[in-house]
Amino acid sequence: MIARLTQNVFRKLLRPSFRSRVCRSNIAVRKSSTLTPIIPPSPDDFDLVSLFDQPQSSHRTRAVPVTGIFQHTHLTTPSAFTALADSTLVRAQLLTARILRAAQSRSELFKVVKNLDRLSDLLCGVIDLAELLRNAHPDPQWMQSANDSYEKLCEYMNVLNTNIGLYEVLDVVLHDPEIVKSLGPEAYQTALIFWRDFEKSAIRLPPESREKFVSLSSEILSLGHEFVNQASAPRPAALIDASELEGLKDTGMGARLQRQASSTQKSLLVYPGSHQAYMIMRSAPLESPRKKLYVAAHSSTLRQIECLERLLRARAELACLVGWDSYAGMVLHDKMAKTPENVNYFLDTFLDRTAVHAQEALHALRLRKQAHLKTTSLPVIQAWDRSYYCPPEPPEPPIPLPPLSLGRVFMGLSRLFKHLYGIWLRPSEVLPGEVWHPDVRKVEVVDEEHGVIGWIYADLFARNGKACGAAHYTVRCSRRTDDDDEAGDIRVDSVEEGLLKASQSFELVKRHRLRGIQGEYQLPLVVLLCEFSRPSVHSGPTILEWHEVQTLFHEMGHAMHSMIGRTEYHNVSGTRCATDFVELPSILMEHFLSSPTVLSLFDTNGFSTDSQTGNNHRDPCHFIDTHSSVLLSVLDQIYHSPLALDSEFDSTAVLAYLTNTRGLIPHTPGTSFQTQFGHLFGYGATYYSYLFDRAIASYVWRHIFSSSPVERELGERYKREVLCYGGGKNPWLMLSALLKLPALEGGDAAAMQTVGQWGIDDSSVSSRH
Repeated sequence: MIARLTQNVFRKLLRPSFRSRVCRSNIAVRKSSTLTPIIPPSPDDFDLVSLFDQPQSSHRTRAVPVTGIFQHTHLTTPSAFTALADSTLVRAQLLTARILRAAQSRSELFKVVKNLDRLSDLLCGVIDLAELLRNAHPDPQWMQSANDSYEKLCEYMNVLNTNIGLYEVLDVVLHDPEIVKSLGPEAYQTALIFWRDFEKSAIRLPPESREKFVSLSSEILSLGHEFVNQASAPRPAALIDASELEGLKDTGMGARLQRQASSTQKSLLVYPGSHQAYMIMRSAPLESPRKKLYVAAHSSTLRQIECLERLLRARAELACLVGWDSYAGMVLHDKMAKTPENVNYFLDTFLDRTAVHAQEALHALRLRKQAHLKTTSLPVIQAWDRSYYCPPEPPEPPIPLPPLSLGRVFMGLSRLFKHLYGIWLRPSEVLPGEVWHPDVRKVEVVDEEHGVIGWIYADLFARNGKACGAAHYTVRCSRRTDDDDEAGDIRVDSVEEGLLKASQSFELVKRHRLRGIQGEYQLPLVVLLCEFSRPSVHSGPTILEWHEVQTLFHEMGHAMHSMIGRTEYHNVSGTRCATDFVELPSILMEHFLSSPTVLSLFDTNGFSTDSQTGNNHRDPCHFIDTHSSVLLSVLDQIYHSPLALDSEFDSTAVLAYLTNTRGLIPHTPGTSFQTQFGHLFGYGATYYSYLFDRAIASYVWRHIFSSSPVERELGERYKREVLCYGGGKNPWLMLSALLKLPALEGGDAAAMQTVGQWGIDDSSVSSRH
């Protein structure tokens, strides 16, 4: 794809820090079996605590210049953003014309891959910024401008993806031995990415087939949006009688519900997803109200089911149109898994490994239900029993900890990065107009050898109108820029020259030179969005729940991948890698929270937690939930197999059969959960990826970091073998080198089965899917 959007949904002019000095430390590396010395907090670490824990004042003691979004001086109004999009479109058209003419000059053919990457970056630089602003900016006019610009540039991107001329030029390049030999590994990988995306876009088909491809693509997009909206739509209420609420274990809300039901002498309407429904599922001794709520929560309308099945059929038709037997086969071709068969090898192995523990947990639930019902035989656990007999428990730290403020967690992250990579975080001043909301904080990412290597903007506090959930936005990727040869782009007349200025000035702000590195680079800029509570003078700093600490570590794993994966080509930078590899760095970061040594980095007094007793408690139903996640991954593969083209395809019947034959808990007649499985759209045929990366992250943690979680030598090894490549190297080769397991290099069925056998250790890792 010419413009490859970021996969995490998962950039800057250098500004002086709050202090004039540069804080550098000599990182201690363990040379023997003794523990790695812990580096004391630096002044920058204390500044991080202040930055995030103290309410920000709008009062300034000195005059500072007013700038635009991310210090792009012209981006001060919504209309300026619209003008930037228009200017970018003109430049993209001129660069496209240059690439199309490359066959007329051999020297130009050698520049095709670079120019395609430039074209991709040119479009993504505005598209990714628009994606952020339309989700985070509080001003409706900014949001509208960003949305219009996003759609305009994406439409042009889709035109480029079916441009036969571009494909033919790239075909010439990839079949010229001299040119191919001149391409470095990153350049060649980038060329293959473009090639595969063209192939997926029906580029070789006759005109009528390409028109059909465009039609099906539009239909899939429309059905997908409808499906996602319906997946989160409210479900009908359940009628609960007063008599069904007898004996509620909850003495607060439960007592109020009972009084309400008794006073009205009528059935209560309880909506799935409400606090009342949550309380009833956890504390109602009678099965009937729990069953009613479960059925209501997992019901679907005929339209919702038809929407999903039309989406699956359209995807299958599109895959067949371009020569694949299934949508899964088409999607997995350039992933680590490569084929649906390999995914199934992984899932089958993983399911077998999980089944024993899951059956043990299920048996424990059956014993609890037997004791509750006072039956002579073990009863069957039904879907509505899970929360009652094994109430979900919030995650807890592995050792007792004092309250953790947001600033102290950021300090701990910075200190961990310094130990592992020689990289730390440093507060940076935000100029007026630079960010979209006063809550946004800015930090520089500083490397001990190269200086500032990127920026992180943290928009972490909840507010109305802001996109829900946690997300990592790569607003700007790394890319080398000093060899762009912009002078070779097609010249225009004076009128058109004026149209280019907005885009040209936007690009110039991105150029930087790093200490000790040859060339000029566009440095990464990422944005983190979360929904934490805001600090205030009255309530004090933001105190994070443990699951929020896990969330922040997860998202910062993505951010550091973006920072360290500083490649010369935009399309392989940082998190722009295979879908079934991109979550590895973020999930691995969560594992560090299981280490008392790492947790000691949250403290400023240098105390050691190594002697504290770990909290080894685990939700006894954890394996049941993991088993269910594996089944959903299997369901995703079935839905995207050739079966979707069968005239008798019934998504509910497929779900029921899979649940009853391979699941732990029987399917409930009259329910159809698949219409709420929203990941079927965004992760179609790749839902297994999160489990896959969890297994790899667990193995990496156990075999590399668990015994020495702050050792610089290990951090450098991980950075050198994995993080620095972004998507520029085969992930199997990265893992093979990191883990010293040559058997993984082939990335075949045996490698997939090996990962499945690793299983997962989730003592510190929360489930996010």
